Amino acid sequence: MTARIYRPAKNAMQSGTKRSCKWIFEYQPTAPRRLEPLMGWTSSDDMQSQIKLVFDRKEDAVSYAKRHGIEVQVQTPKVRKPIIKSYADVFAFKG
Repeated sequence: MTARIYRPAKNAMQSGTKRSCKWIFEYQPTAPRRLEPLMGWTSSDDMQSQIKLVFDRKEDAVSYAKRHGIEVQVQTPKVRKPIIKSYADVFAFKG
């Protein structure tokens, strides 16, 4: 049973970073999804794929996994470049 811990990326439709500051703990899928023949929905027998835990800090999520004996894969987020607010900031001295 393995899980991954990550910080979600900012949604393309939002300008703020409200929900991208928390760490998410999700189990890796153990069974593939399949197509239901009657309705055309996708389904899976993997009940752990429905579990998503939210933590404030990465260390809390890792300690949770260690307490429960869960092998974990931590994905570090990419650091965003600062956004230039004005044209004058391009030529500002940053020394």
